[in-house]
Amino acid sequence: MASTVLVVTGLEDVTADRVVAALNEREVSVVRVDPADIGPALTFGFRVDAERPAWRGRLRTASREVGAEEVAAVYYRRPTPYGARFAHLPRQQRDFAAAEARHGFGGVLNALSGARYVNHPAAVARAESKPAQLRRFARLGLRIPPTLITNDRKTAREFAAVHGPVVCKTFRGLPAADDGQAGAIWTQRVDPETFDDTLTVTAHLFQAEIPKTGDVRVTVVGRRVFAQQIAAPDGALDWRRGDWDALLHATITVPPPVEAALHAYLASFGLVFGCFDFALTGDGDDPEHWTAIECNPNGQWGWLPDAYDITEAFADLLTVERKGRS
Repeated sequence: MASTVLVVTGLEDVTADRVVAALNEREVSVVRVDPADIGPALTFGFRVDAERPAWRGRLRTASREVGAEEVAAVYYRRPTPYGARFAHLPRQQRDFAAAEARHGFGGVLNALSGARYVNHPAAVARAESKPAQLRRFARLGLRIPPTLITNDRKTAREFAAVHGPVVCKTFRGLPAADDGQAGAIWTQRVDPETFDDTLTVTAHLFQAEIPKTGDVRVTVVGRRVFAQQIAAPDGALDWRRGDWDALLHATITVPPPVEAALHAYLASFGLVFGCFDFALTGDGDDPEHWTAIECNPNGQWGWLPDAYDITEAFADLLTVERKGRS
């Protein structure tokens, strides 16, 4: 049976490096590919017909080669955007070439029969929506912060009057600037007296600030659960904004009802992995102490103290034999 793992990611990805190293130690066949390398260093030929309704053919990188029918698992991390490969072209040509590569080559990679995806890009896209996340958390019985999405000053002020103090968050990360430099906008407290008509420009996410005793990152890989309580030495509202090397970590046990809800959450989105963030309002023994904030379906975990165990969990999940090819 085929058992090759296809790792889809960019060149400089230390998280994927960990998983590849663990798979190599197990002598599992691994082919690493960045779709944005399409060209002489990445060629392919795939075919399908009515008699054999599964994609077959070969993918070749500068150092490896694999058949579509040999791939048992696909680990999607953070591949380079297709557009980077065609950045030198005029805009229309660039956008056309990138779209063709994404829908053609990427389309086949996303439709390999019998392969296990960790996680499938379509499932990740569905699960990245914060409104969908919050609704799903609530439907599964998890506590969530009172939340408002609006572009109306009056509505925002009324929400703050009832649920204040309030914080503001972004829905997505800050895009790269024209010079290619990335940035971030962290969760921050807001004064409703500053709300004005500029709110109408776009959507804003406001939430009641949770009087938390700490934060928890829960990493779920398959059926395995890893939870770390996190504290910033300066007591920052958002621990992500400071020096990650200075963060304080402590292992914490997830209450069984919360853990069951996390597995149900992933299953409902078709995911097998996710990084969940919680705010604690107590010592964590009671499920009522856990307020669900968000889930990153392709989150970072290599910086956590239990990264080795998480790596092994990924290797376990990816070490599979291919299912039927129909």
